[in-house]
Amino acid sequence: MGNVFHVKIIHRHLSHEFLTQLDEYPIVTVLGPRQSGKTTLVRTLLPDYRYVNLEDPDIRHFAIHDPKAFLLEYDTKVIFDEVQRVPELLSYLQVKVDVNRNNGQFVLTGSHQLSLRAAVSQSLAGRTGILYLLPFSIDELTAATIKFDNYETYLFQGFLPRIYDQKQRPHIAYANYYQTYVERDVRQLTNIKDTAIFEKFMRLLAGRTGQIMNYQSLAGDVGVDGKTIKHWLSILEASFIVFPLQPYFNNFGKRVIKSPKYYFMDTGLLCYLLGIEKKEQVLRDPLLGSLFENLIILEVLKSRYHAGRTPNLYFYRDNHGHEIDLLYVAGNELTGIEIKSASTWHDSFAKNLLHFSKSNTDLKRSIVVYSGNARTFSSGLLACPFDAVKPLIFG
Repeated sequence: MGNVFHVKIIHRHLSHEFLTQLDEYPIVTVLGPRQSGKTTLVRTLLPDYRYVNLEDPDIRHFAIHDPKAFLLEYDTKVIFDEVQRVPELLSYLQVKVDVNRNNGQFVLTGSHQLSLRAAVSQSLAGRTGILYLLPFSIDELTAATIKFDNYETYLFQGFLPRIYDQKQRPHIAYANYYQTYVERDVRQLTNIKDTAIFEKFMRLLAGRTGQIMNYQSLAGDVGVDGKTIKHWLSILEASFIVFPLQPYFNNFGKRVIKSPKYYFMDTGLLCYLLGIEKKEQVLRDPLLGSLFENLIILEVLKSRYHAGRTPNLYFYRDNHGHEIDLLYVAGNELTGIEIKSASTWHDSFAKNLLHFSKSNTDLKRSIVVYSGNARTFSSGLLACPFDAVKPLIFG
């Protein structure tokens, strides 16, 4: 691995879909976590577009209090960054693009879904493409000759561009990321008076990564009610801090679990919340299996989002404990993926995939992701290394 990282030379897989949709819609909206590279992506691809940061208080005041004059000044080929800060601007953009009827007029970026969802669906329905940019993927880093020999380094380093661009120490960087963005953004969206209780919630949530969510149990451990837990989770989801993996129970009656699992959008933040301060501690952590599972599911999610696709990802578990870590659904075809942190193959890794095919419906593909070498079995089962997950969903 090289010693110097340059974010701007790391090609983002979303680039192709972004430029394609810019030719198809008057507006393209790019959503994603804070510091995931949205601004860098759109400004690099569109150097001739004017750039307006709506986090700037003076600019935001102008946009809120005189939107018509604001859009006379910024009339076309403009990037509006962090547009969730002025969601009322979208109604005026609707009028403008309906008059001009040209594609590629505006690009919007945002890091909160809650304030944008209603505004976009009400004002920009049919007028904007919506894309999601997550932090770097293993595949994107590899293509830029940034490659680690083991998964624990990826887990600990995380994937925020600044970690690589500025050669930041991950544990310190994620401590600052938590205080600067997570706590601040959550305060903007909800009335949290005691940040210590919220941080306790975050750390306990990290400890439950990949577990079926029990809202009342988590509420009891945090010291708040279940309604508060659900509200905080919705804020974290809207801010791209965590994402829920929903259970798959189509046509399988009431024999399955119907509560989601939660995973973190960046494993570096997850490691920070678990108190992991150096990569050597990852392999000794009792949650190693859950950390590895978070890494792989996140990589599959990135591969879907960065191709402009709906994720269509689920997990499966019945009341007898038979479980598949990840199901990809395409029409009536299912791909089952089991995730194991071990580096040595064991035939037991495939038992839940075989059980699912026998008990429910045949899987189109059965895949085990682990930290060993690629293998193909006569049954059609694939064993896939952790750093080669992109073809799983598109192969």
